Amino acid sequence: MSVENKVRQAAKTIKTADALLITAGAGMGVDSGLPDFRGTQGFWRAYPAIAKLGLTFEEMANPASFAENPHLAWAFYGHRLNLYRKTTPHHGFNRLLDIGRAKPHGYFVFTSNVDGQFQRAGFAAERIVECHGSIHHLQCLTSCSDEIWAADQETVNIDGVTFRALEPLPRCKHCPAPARPNILMFGDWSWLGQRTEGQQQRLDGWLGDLTKARAKVAVIELGAGGVIPTVRHFSERVHQQTGGTLIRINPREDGVPRGQIGLPFGAAEGIRRICDFMAAV
Repeated sequence: MSVENKVRQAAKTIKTADALLITAGAGMGVDSGLPDFRGTQGFWRAYPAIAKLGLTFEEMANPASFAENPHLAWAFYGHRLNLYRKTTPHHGFNRLLDIGRAKPHGYFVFTSNVDGQFQRAGFAAERIVECHGSIHHLQCLTSCSDEIWAADQETVNIDGVTFRALEPLPRCKHCPAPARPNILMFGDWSWLGQRTEGQQQRLDGWLGDLTKARAKVAVIELGAGGVIPTVRHFSERVHQQTGGTLIRINPREDGVPRGQIGLPFGAAEGIRRICDFMAAV
């Protein structure tokens, strides 16, 4: 089947669906100007100061980095927090939100991204699952309590020459330990997952209602790669459970199970092409 026909098929699927499940990986944010950490070289291009230290993304995105060098760890995460706060989500977010709002059974989002871009684009917080947590929420590095709190009041200033976060660093609300983002990191045994678990419970309830109603579900997956396949596995599981159609948009990894739709585009372009066909039908 030609790519054009696949786009047409995807547009028809989404237009006739009763509900829209949006699943998204890191590629969803690339078109908003967010960095792509794909591979060590991609990470080092985004953070040359860390490249000089020879540290990998896996070493930086690790709770041990906060214990060993909190000023460097918060320079990395503080830079990301500041970047996400000032980034405007691309138009594809708005188009998906309009489609989802118009569905009889609405929409839900499942994302491995910690950037909060869906909320920033206007998606309802109670309709989003952040399976790896959120940089916009904090917890104690030592897990002295189970509290997770919003990072709205935190400001992280960074010395651009030394790439070190300046004092005061974000601190726990209950003890002298540093705070850390409520993000599931590599080698992370202290992540507090109850916020994400609550989100997942709401999504599971929604999916259960769709099954009872025998609703037609369109699953549109955007920018989710196979290196950490959490999102891809979830998309495939939901399409199998609901009998819905999976539409996978990925410029390099658009392979899909038999009978599903794979489109070799970036997220913004894939959404635009589908919406253009929907408008023409």
